[in-house]
Formats: sequence, structure tokens, C-alpha cells
Amino acid sequence: MKFQLLWVVLIAILTIGEGRRRSTSEACNSNDLKGLANFKTGRVTEINLSGFLSKEDAPFQAQMKGLLSPSIILLSSLEVIDLGGLTSLSGTIPKSVGFHLPNLRKLLLYGNNLSGSIPASIGKLSNLEELVLHENRFSGSLPSSLGSLKILNRLLLYSNQLVGSIPDSFTNLTSLVHFDLHSNSLTGRIPQTMGQLQVLEELDLSSNLLAGDIPLSVANLTAISVMCLDTNYLEGPIPFPSSFAQMPSLRLLRLHTNHLTGKIPSTFGELVSLQRLSLADNKLEGAIPSSLGNLSALRELYLNGNQFSGHIPKSIGQLSELMLFNISHNLIQGPLPSEMSSLKNIQTFDLSFNHLSLFSIPKWVAELPSLSGIYMAGCGIQGDIPDFLRTTPSSIQELDLSYNNLTGSIPTWLGNLSQLYLLNLSRNSLVSKIPDSITSLHDLGVLDLHANKLAGSISQVFEMGQSFPYGSSASLTYLDLSDNSFTSGIQQIGVGPQNGIQFLNLSSNILQGKLPTSIQRLESLESLDLSTNKLGFNLPEGLGNLSMLETLKLQKNRFNGYIPNGFLKLRKLKKLDLSDNLLVGKIPGGKPLSDFPQSSYSGNKDLCGKPLTPCKPT
Repeated sequence: MKFQLLWVVLIAILTIGEGRRRSTSEACNSNDLKGLANFKTGRVTEINLSGFLSKEDAPFQAQMKGLLSPSIILLSSLEVIDLGGLTSLSGTIPKSVGFHLPNLRKLLLYGNNLSGSIPASIGKLSNLEELVLHENRFSGSLPSSLGSLKILNRLLLYSNQLVGSIPDSFTNLTSLVHFDLHSNSLTGRIPQTMGQLQVLEELDLSSNLLAGDIPLSVANLTAISVMCLDTNYLEGPIPFPSSFAQMPSLRLLRLHTNHLTGKIPSTFGELVSLQRLSLADNKLEGAIPSSLGNLSALRELYLNGNQFSGHIPKSIGQLSELMLFNISHNLIQGPLPSEMSSLKNIQTFDLSFNHLSLFSIPKWVAELPSLSGIYMAGCGIQGDIPDFLRTTPSSIQELDLSYNNLTGSIPTWLGNLSQLYLLNLSRNSLVSKIPDSITSLHDLGVLDLHANKLAGSISQVFEMGQSFPYGSSASLTYLDLSDNSFTSGIQQIGVGPQNGIQFLNLSSNILQGKLPTSIQRLESLESLDLSTNKLGFNLPEGLGNLSMLETLKLQKNRFNGYIPNGFLKLRKLKKLDLSDNLLVGKIPGGKPLSDFPQSSYSGNKDLCGKPLTPCKPT
């Protein structure tokens, strides 16, 4: 049985050297533990528990808690230590590990709860080929001694708590194929001699605090296929060479969320294997080079959040494999080139917030055979929502036409878009009411209609889940109907399966009546804004049961009576505004209510107690 074998292995790891010994009759010959034959002489060559437990052994996983004992270094013949993914293994790596395990080729301790620093002595393990310590709690700086590991080909230290700079000595690891330090807190510059790692295929330094320029030497990484330097503080121009022909295998390049400046090199068009290019959220400028149309393998192109100007190159229409195209939040001008109608595989199309001034959506957009996500916010679109969107070759799942000049009413055919997940029509001039057909949108997760001229009832929105099969739950998580002229429907909140709503904003309408007690069923609610309406009567005690609530805004209504004591149960509450109502009596004492400023309660003339003035003795 696997669990019996696991027990023997754990004895080897946790108790060897503590006065206990096992005879050769207790040796286990299997793929999980090889050569466990003589504890006295330390002739154990491999300990491998990675993926040891099968599904039927899962109940035993909780019993695998324990420390990585320093006595493991007494097994001096070890070549492989693989204790990856045990999740509950804690402790530290023995500081002298490098002096006792001269034959070690693989040290795999990923996916555990190990802590402390990475021992400098690991640099003495001259036979080490793989050092895989990712997803633990290792802290401290990277030991420069690791640069002595001449035959190391995998160095994976991502998702820890490492600090300090990347040692220059790491560029001596000329056998390195996979180098991953992402999701730490590393600072300083990328070593200028990084290009010495000429057999490197995957480099990921993303999600750190690295600064300075991208070294020119990265152009020498001729074997590279994945390069991720995103989510840092890198600056300066993209430093790549005059020709990219020496990077023929590069298929993923992520440089987004930095401070890069300058233009996209026209030679990017020579990256013939590139499948994903992400330059988003930088300070890049100039025109999008037409040479990008030569990237015949490109599937995803992210240029959003920069300062690109000029027109979309016609050559973009040549990208026959392109599935995602995002140029939002730039300064792009002019019409959409009709050549883009050839993008037969495009699924998501985001042109939002540019200077396009389209006036209308080109009909060919709705004829793209694979398109499911249309993002055209702030594109100067005018008039009615075009009818041709009702019949597209591929079902629309995401439709964002916000911040335009749309007029007329919301068409009833939107209710026929059965796979619609996101609908954002906010910041337009739409009139009339929400169509009853919206109740058919069973998959709708995000609905944003704020800042229009809509009126009538909001009950249709809260009735979406009532036609679902028994026992199912609604998908809606985000609902913003604020800044309209809705008057009724508030009583439908919490009626039906609405337990997934996390964000609810009905502020700045003309809603009247009593807040229903059923609102307490919105158990996932994190933000509730009902401010600036005409709601009245007592606040429901059940609001205190919304344990996930972080923001509660009820100001500028006509609520009266006492603040319910149940509000003291809102332990996650960070923002509260009950001002300008008709509330009376003492504010319930204690956190979190006592932590908010006076402005959270002002404008209720008969309210007293901390943080307002003390209540008068009765």
C-alpha cells in the first residue's frame, strides 16, 4: 500500500540520525524510493515523494505535516531529493547541505511551507542540475555562490519572499535552460551580462521590483523561447537588436507594466515564431509598425495603455492566427482598416478609449466568424445600438459600448444573446426602461448601465435568476444601475438566486420605499451603494449578516430609527456612510462603527455617541 511506503520514507527523512536505524530488510524498491537499502552507510540515492499520493490516498495528505530534518544530510549518497508539492512540509534547508551531499543532482522542494534563507553552501553542489524551490516562504537574498553551479539547467525560485538584487554571478550559469524568479521582491538591475546564458530557453523575472534598462545583451539569447520581464519598474527603450533573426524560437514576449519609452522596433516583424506579444501599460509612443503584420504565428497582441498614435496598419489584417487584439487606451486615430475583416480567428477585439471617432460600428465587425468579445468604449459611436449585432456567426459573450453617444432604447433582442456574460452600456444617453427580455440572460455576470437616462423598474434585473432550474445559482456578480431615474423594483433584491452578487450600485436614482429584509441573502456582497435615493423606514437588522461587506453607502436617503446593533458584526467594513438621513439614538458602541469619522454619521440631527457627541443622560 502506498501509505505504508510513505511511512517508511518519512522515517528516512525525519528520524535518520536520531538514534534509530533500520535493517536492510526494510528497504523499498519502487519508483518512489530507490536504493533505500542501508541507512547505516547512507546508501540512499533517491528520495522521491513528488505526486506520491493518488486520489484515493488524499485523506492521508493531512498526516504529512512535519519538519525537513537536518539529518537528511547524513544520506551522503543522495542524488535526488524530490519532496515537491507536499504542501505541509515546513522547516529550513540545512545550512551545511552543500558540504554533505556531493553527488546531489536534483533538489526539488517546491510547493511546500519551507522558510528561512537559501543556504550559500548549495553553491558547493558541483553536480547539481536542478534547483527547484518555488512556492515556499524562502526569504533573504539570493546567494551569489549559486553562480558556481556550472551544470545547473533549471533554477526555479519563483513565488517566495526573496529580496535584494540578482547576483552578477548568475550569468556564469551557462548551462541554464529554465530560469524563473517571478513573484518575489527582487530589486536592482537585471545583470548586464545576462546574454551569456546562450542556451537559455525560458526567462521569467516578472512581478518583482527590478529597475533600470533592459540589458542590450539579451539580444544574444539566441535559444530563448519565453521571455517575461513584465510587472517591474524597467525603463528606457526596448533594446533589441537591429535584426531579430537571431531569436527564431521566441514565442512569448511579455514586457507589460513597466516604464518603457520610445517606439516599437520595426524589426519585431522578424520574430516569426512569436505567438504572444504584450507591451501593455508602458509609455511607448509613435505609430504601430506595419511590420507587425509579418508575425504570421501571432495569436495575442497587447498594446493597450500606451501613447501610440497614428492609424492601425492595414497589415494587421494579415495576422490570420490572431485571436486577441487590444489597443485600448492609446491615441490611435482614423477609421478601422477594412483589411481587418480578414481576421477569421479573432475572438476579442478591444479598441476602447482612443481617438477613433468611428460614429458607427462597421458591419464587418459583426461578421467576423469567431468574434465573441467586442470592446469599443469611448470610440465616438452614435445613434442606436445596431441591429446587426443580434445575429453574429459566433455568440457574443462580452459587449462593451460604454462612454459613447448611443441613444434610443436598449433593444429587446439583447435578451436573445444567450451566452452574454458582460454587458456594459454605461455613460451613454439611452432612454426608456430595461427590457423584460433581460431576464433570459442566464449567464450574465457583469451588467453596467450607469449614467444613462433609463427609468421605470429595476425588478427585471433581480428576476434573472428566478427562471433557472431548481437548485442552480445566478451568475451575476457585478451590477451598476446608478445615475439613472429608476423609481421602483427595490423589493426584488434578494428574491431568487442572487447570492453571487459582489458589487451592487443603485445610487443616484429615485428609488422609494423600504429596503427589503431579503437583502441579507446577498451573502457574497462586498460593496453596497444605495445613496442619493428616497429610501426610508428602518434599516434592516439583516444587513449585519453580510459578513463580506467592505463598503456600505446609504447616505442621502430617508432612513429613520436606530442603527441596528447587527452592524457591529460587519468586521470587514472599511467604508461607511450613513450621513444625511433621519437616524436617531445612540450609535452602537464598538468596532467597526466607532472607527469611522464623524462625516459617516453627520446630517442625522438626533444621532449621538462615538464618534459624534455623547448622548444625553435619560
